[in-house]
Order: sequence, then structure tokens, then C-alpha cells
Amino acid sequence: MNKIYYLASCDTCRKIIKSLPKDHNLVFHDIKQDPITVEELEEMRELSGSYEALFSKKAQLYKSMDLKNKSLTEADFKNYILEHYTFLSRPVFIIDGKIYIGNSQQNMLQVMKVL
Repeated sequence: MNKIYYLASCDTCRKIIKSLPKDHNLVFHDIKQDPITVEELEEMRELSGSYEALFSKKAQLYKSMDLKNKSLTEADFKNYILEHYTFLSRPVFIIDGKIYIGNSQQNMLQVMKVL
């Protein structure tokens, strides 16, 4: 099952979703309305190689909690992502067993190619 994890209130996510090909077969998962489960996060970690790869260092909470001055472990990254949706780098696409994390131009070009 191909899936996109996104935040409905995020302008960038909305813009990306609007730009998706009309014939895509993605299941949409709004991480604010329906928080990600441990199982979903484990699948993402397996595909990406680490929790840190899924972690957003751009999140306002990251700055306000002064996390950049702390040595975070993989367990910390996992717990923060599960604790608050804002720590998941968005959007996350899982398409045909591959993961695409974030909204970089290069990442989005790859997503558009595989869709």
C-alpha cells in the first residue's frame, strides 16, 4: 500500500498534494488527526535506516526545547516523533517499498517519477 504521511495544516504539504498526479494511488494519513503508531514508525525506520532521518530539526518545538544543544540518541528521536507530530519530517511517502522523506526539490522529483 502506497502512503503519504502529511500534516493537513502545513502549507507545503498542501501544495505538494495539489501537485500530485491525478491517477496516484496513495493512502493519505494526516499525522495530526491520526497520530502515527509505533508500528508505522518502525516501518519508516526500517526503510530509512534511522529515526534521525525521519526527525525534523526545522520544527519550532526543536528550537524552543533547545534540543540542538543536547546529544540525542536514536531512542530520543523515536520518542520525540511519537510524542509530537511536528517532529516528523514531512511529508513522508512510502511508495513500492521505498521511502521518500521531506519536501526537498530533489526528493519531490523522485516521488513524481515513481508515481
